[in-house]
Amino acid sequence: MPTLALVLLSALALLLSGLALLADMRGREAEERYPPIGTFAEIDGVRLHYLDIRPEGWREGDPALVFVHGASANLRDPHMALAGPLSDWPAAKGKAARLVFVDRPGHGYSQRGGEDMYRPAAQAALIAGLTDSLGIERVVAVGHSWGGAVVAQLALARADLFAGLVFLAPATHPWPGGTNWYYDAAAMPVAGTVFSHTLAPFGAALVAPKAIEGIFRPAEAPENYAERLGLPLLFRPQTFRANARDVAFLKGEVEAASMRYGEITQPAAVITGETDSVVYPHIHSHGLVRDLPNAWLVTLERAGHMPHHTRTDAVLMEIGKVVAMVFPEAGWSDEGARNANETTEAVSSNAAAASD
Repeated sequence: MPTLALVLLSALALLLSGLALLADMRGREAEERYPPIGTFAEIDGVRLHYLDIRPEGWREGDPALVFVHGASANLRDPHMALAGPLSDWPAAKGKAARLVFVDRPGHGYSQRGGEDMYRPAAQAALIAGLTDSLGIERVVAVGHSWGGAVVAQLALARADLFAGLVFLAPATHPWPGGTNWYYDAAAMPVAGTVFSHTLAPFGAALVAPKAIEGIFRPAEAPENYAERLGLPLLFRPQTFRANARDVAFLKGEVEAASMRYGEITQPAAVITGETDSVVYPHIHSHGLVRDLPNAWLVTLERAGHMPHHTRTDAVLMEIGKVVAMVFPEAGWSDEGARNANETTEAVSSNAAAASD
């Protein structure tokens, strides 16, 4: 007769197999419910999903922006917050900008690529390749949270292409402590794959509502935010594991990268929520202003980790300033762009504040 241990192991195997099948089924249902909203391009063998909003009459030399989303998200997040107001930009305020929203590798509908794709530099290389493939020669990069680490790498690797930077609640510097245990568990070899294909998607779906409340606090999340984001796409096993590896390994990546931030000379707006409890402003945003020669800090009172949703007007104003500096011929100067001297003064004062 089989031993008790064998019975328990068999029962566990059956349970895990059932959970894996259910997770796979729910993943397919999510894809049916939230299909791709953009198009695809193959860059260095990796299929990327992106949305390219090109105004009628746009030509090279007109403003262009590339948006890089954060962890646990996809291109729908920055798109729902910023595409509308930027697409409806009044002609009196300057030429309309071309807007490119991209699913980072392994998120949304973009393929993951190689084993090193948890590295912001590896993701940046693909996004730069996509930007090149679209025939864009100069662009402002806008990155939120984890995407801020990618924008920093874009700036380091391709200063010729990414000529202006906007960091939204960025995660760019090493921090004390680690990450949540489930990210570490899902990131492990072998066991992490099993965890991501069985228990993790269901546990994550249960805690997601509270997590959304937390990232928007003290504001409320936009109505139907999870639905508009296509949140169940995150709970597909492969996407969940890709996201977990991104988060689990980020600290080591930014620890090394931050030593080079002084090389980033592009104009850079760093926007942070005063009460952000997801990434600490005094470490990341203040660190960027300290390290980047031409950055300025914008601290939004009573704002959390999602300023592009909760303080959209303030974010648009800073985007406008960077666009005006990178594309002076586009007529965005009325949005309050800083001239070179004013930028230097802003950098000096904010760098001093960041060091206090």
